[in-house]
Amino acid sequence: MSFVHEIDHGTPASASAATVKLIIDGHEVTVSAGTSIMRAAVEAGIQVPKLCATDSLEAFGSCRLCLVEIEGRAGTPASCTTPVAAGMVVSTQTERLKQVRKGVMELYISDHPLDCLTCAANGDCELQDMAGAVGLREVRYGYQGANHLGQAKDESNPYFAFDPSKCIVCSRCVRACEEVQGTFALTIQGRGFESKVSAGMAESFIASECVSCGACVQACPTATLIEKSVIEIGQPEHAVTTTCAYCGVGCNFKAEMRGEELVRMVPAKDGKANHGHSCVKGRFAWGYAHHRERILKPMIRETIDQPWREVSWDEAIGRVASEFRRLQQAHGKRAIGGITSSRCTNEETYLVQKLVRGGFGNNNVDTCARVCHSPTGYGLKATFGTSAGTQDFDSVEQADIVLVIGANPTDAHPVFASRLKKRLRQGAKLIVIDPRRIDLVRTPHIEAAFHLALRPGTNAAILNALAHTIVTECLVDEAFVRERCDLSTFEDWAAFVAEPCNSPETVGPLAGVPPETIRAAARLFATRGNGAIYYGLGVTEHSQGSTVVMAIANLAMATGNIGRPGVGVNPLRGQNNVQGSCDMGSFPHEFSGYRHVSDDGVRGTFEALWGRPLDAEPGLRIGNMLDAALDGSFKGLYVQGEDILQSDPDTHHVAEALAAMECVVVQDLFLNETAAYAHVFLPGSTFLEKDGTFTNAERRINRVRRVMTPKNGLADWEITLAIARAMRFDMHYDHPSQVMDEIARTTPTFAGVSYALLDREGSVQWPCNERAPTGTPVMHADGFVRGKGCFIVTEYVPTDEKVGPRFPLLLTTGRILSQYNVGAQTRRTANIVWHDEDVLEIHPHDAEDRGVRDGDWVRLDSRAGGTTLRARVTDRVAPGVVYTTFHHPGTQANVVTTDNSDWATNCPEYKVTAVQVAPSNGPSDWQRTYDAQALAHRRIAAAPAAE
Repeated sequence: MSFVHEIDHGTPASASAATVKLIIDGHEVTVSAGTSIMRAAVEAGIQVPKLCATDSLEAFGSCRLCLVEIEGRAGTPASCTTPVAAGMVVSTQTERLKQVRKGVMELYISDHPLDCLTCAANGDCELQDMAGAVGLREVRYGYQGANHLGQAKDESNPYFAFDPSKCIVCSRCVRACEEVQGTFALTIQGRGFESKVSAGMAESFIASECVSCGACVQACPTATLIEKSVIEIGQPEHAVTTTCAYCGVGCNFKAEMRGEELVRMVPAKDGKANHGHSCVKGRFAWGYAHHRERILKPMIRETIDQPWREVSWDEAIGRVASEFRRLQQAHGKRAIGGITSSRCTNEETYLVQKLVRGGFGNNNVDTCARVCHSPTGYGLKATFGTSAGTQDFDSVEQADIVLVIGANPTDAHPVFASRLKKRLRQGAKLIVIDPRRIDLVRTPHIEAAFHLALRPGTNAAILNALAHTIVTECLVDEAFVRERCDLSTFEDWAAFVAEPCNSPETVGPLAGVPPETIRAAARLFATRGNGAIYYGLGVTEHSQGSTVVMAIANLAMATGNIGRPGVGVNPLRGQNNVQGSCDMGSFPHEFSGYRHVSDDGVRGTFEALWGRPLDAEPGLRIGNMLDAALDGSFKGLYVQGEDILQSDPDTHHVAEALAAMECVVVQDLFLNETAAYAHVFLPGSTFLEKDGTFTNAERRINRVRRVMTPKNGLADWEITLAIARAMRFDMHYDHPSQVMDEIARTTPTFAGVSYALLDREGSVQWPCNERAPTGTPVMHADGFVRGKGCFIVTEYVPTDEKVGPRFPLLLTTGRILSQYNVGAQTRRTANIVWHDEDVLEIHPHDAEDRGVRDGDWVRLDSRAGGTTLRARVTDRVAPGVVYTTFHHPGTQANVVTTDNSDWATNCPEYKVTAVQVAPSNGPSDWQRTYDAQALAHRRIAAAPAAE
């Protein structure tokens, strides 16, 4: 627990290693060269009045409050814009400065509402603080003349209000939008007395390009921009630092509280992944934690066509254990399994796989990473020797050329995207490989050097063509390859990519990209300097997902872009703990730390610790579990925090498999789609109600801290322990820190990790052990984990999913900024304002051929199934390609996707589905039925407990 207010140093810290000595108010001060006088004073404990300055933004020097006197210099320079100099003698408080500051403050207050006692910012208003700091006691000018007090409020944004009558035109909000977020949605309109903050072209905030990241709200020194939650609840009185439970960026937040009521989430300035920034989801979309549809009592039913019955925790846990034991006695120990959650903590995930292995006696455990980033683990382990990205996010600040392939950072990883955009504005170049024109291709103040708008399914071919150019034009970093890589594998790979079938001239027509564009992009990447590759699900969710990950690794090694800041291979993980769920041993063939279950030594370590013999045979993957359920050999499933019916492909197949099981246990916050086939529902806890850790996309282990009592009575880790005890496998822990201690004892890459270390350092990146006691920001600096880097031949094999007369278009899917994954959390917040339904993007030519207009209902059909949704006619997609999101269960985009999957990992091929689009009269029959059933589910959830 900490205080709400933090020290604001006024200006950013200097990165200089050189130091300077000066005198401030009679005190000798030593600071880094380049530090502002203001920051030097604050570091010495001397507060200088300020309004336009804050340490999250570059110095601006407009408010004229921070003036100082410098011995030997005329005038009163602004301390925020004046750097220190050796021997400088500074006075921050003189009679002259007092009068100037008081006069400046008098002007501010003369055009400001005098409603301090009833203002929502009372107690957290810098204008109020500065009036007191300069000793202002009266305003001589009166309030009768021209002023800005009558301006109307803008309350269009669901999360914050804009009151221009309280604006002092300090420009902090405008600068935050530019410097921190990089959206440029705000501006200062007019000049002189007419100057005012404007969103877009004098639009409302909701209608403008504002992305509701909250940077402007955080920067505002008055109540001009303020959270509606603060207006409603009041000022927070304490804060707890925790980690966001949305995407894989892993932003740290201060949960600011009144008692156990959350008032607001404020991004932590010392968060090592986000450095004080946030997005609309992490900053504002936490209301689902107390949504009326959240289930807070355990429920059971005999069959899935019966209504739910609320029961005690003891009865629910007893039912789970008795049913699972019955099924194993009748059908064998491999008849049941579990699925871990990438939304839950490392500790909770570790406990679920331990329950399956030690309590169920098999390795039938898998995770949602199977259907998103399992090819990352396979591909990077094969080439580099470890199943994770190579860099920290700070590394992007040293990149000279960035290749983004199959990712949409501005929507899916917006805080990282803001840092990337900042680097691009500084001069780095960008190559985008994506079938859709994502925002990064062209957005305010940045534009990609090349956009390779390839045909879905041709990633491997394009990467081979880039490599062909690099090899045949002698652009390989030969010194790096000779020193760091296996030469025999390099020679085989180089000979392969040099073949004519991999030339841009051959691949270009196949992929729909001009050959000269491929060659130019390859030359730029190989010769620009530090080259960094960032990729997402548009790489992994293909039948050649693992192949493409290895092709990316080949490209990085061939150009020497591994092992230092500014380079690397960087998977952008989708959910908050995808990396962690994999690290913790959630795959059926691996213990924690990616060690195979057949390894006698590794298995022996766990057997000795857990006191149970463990199975040496790999268990079933999610898809295998579903298939086994349909053939009658798999009967029971424990699903923690995942909605496989909505998120997994071929929805009809998933539903049939779930219906065939005799005991499905769902542990979640809401009655999700999978719960329609559950026999036991265990109410889960939110990230606000538990302790633990998440591991983000950069391998950063972040603390999650409980800020309120679990509304359901138990944290998720406690529920798993209760099931284990009932299964006669007693796992005893008093706190998640003890689980992490066990992880550290059994997992070499986590050997040095403890809660004490995380509390001291803030966070660390694995490997964290004796060799790297405070973690490893950049992997493979001195050599690859596997020894020498391994090049692997990545032959392009066309997907089995083919277009034809019946299904002539290719569907690809993705995410949108305001929503998250299957939408279970974000749909239950005000984020629904921005995206209340999934829509189908279709090119104007394809729409015209089908008689489809923008906003029309259309039928989307594939070989697997069909759904109905509205059309959005746009040239963001190429002719022959359509695109949709998958956030709304009423659309069920995965009704359409097929069971095609990656050859190595069974990661589904979500990104390539042959479809047809035709006009429709509205939602289909199954969608109308779904809407009725969803309403019934909500009524059941809200109903009182049965007597």
